[in-house]
Amino acid sequence: MPGLIGKKIGMTSVYSAEGKNIPCTVIEAGPCVVTQVKKEDTDGYNAVQLAFGDKSDKNTPKAMQGHFKKAKTSSKRKLVEFQDFEDDKNLGDVVTVELFEEGDWIDVIGTSKGKGFQGVVKRHGFRGVGDATHGQHNRLRAPGSLGAGSTPSKVMKGMKMAGRMGGDRVKQQNLKVVKIYSDKNLIVVSGSVPGAKGSFVLIEK
Repeated sequence: MPGLIGKKIGMTSVYSAEGKNIPCTVIEAGPCVVTQVKKEDTDGYNAVQLAFGDKSDKNTPKAMQGHFKKAKTSSKRKLVEFQDFEDDKNLGDVVTVELFEEGDWIDVIGTSKGKGFQGVVKRHGFRGVGDATHGQHNRLRAPGSLGAGSTPSKVMKGMKMAGRMGGDRVKQQNLKVVKIYSDKNLIVVSGSVPGAKGSFVLIEK
């Protein structure tokens, strides 16, 4: 399998053999159920669909209930398709955190926290206009000049300005698997992972 669906639990830290404190993220990785297998001859491409997180039938459409019953599993919250994948996985197979080993390097994809409407200092890292001298009492976090007035006489597209920040799909690459707890389906990776606590993430090998 090329990856798993997981849920971000939170952050912690562990000590390395050299005594260095390493910030880590704890992820509940699986168990994931194979709910669909796509083949080149029938669907036009190879892919495996995984499902994760239990959900009540009351909040699941009848069509999706039938989709899950075909895989002989309960209703799930998150469905993700891993394409260009060829393996011996069959409908109803369960994939667990044992897919990974300690020391592996992985990529984690998640949706970053929404920050709302933010200014240029927080959104783009601007420094502002300098010290609060020479009458600059309310300009410390201002964006400054946006360009010439005569030519081009407009704000150019792509200008770094204030606006909505966060809520984007982010891929954090090259995170090391520090620890695996197979009995609890937990994986501890070094560094930070995008998203809030309890949010779904994709873990790719």
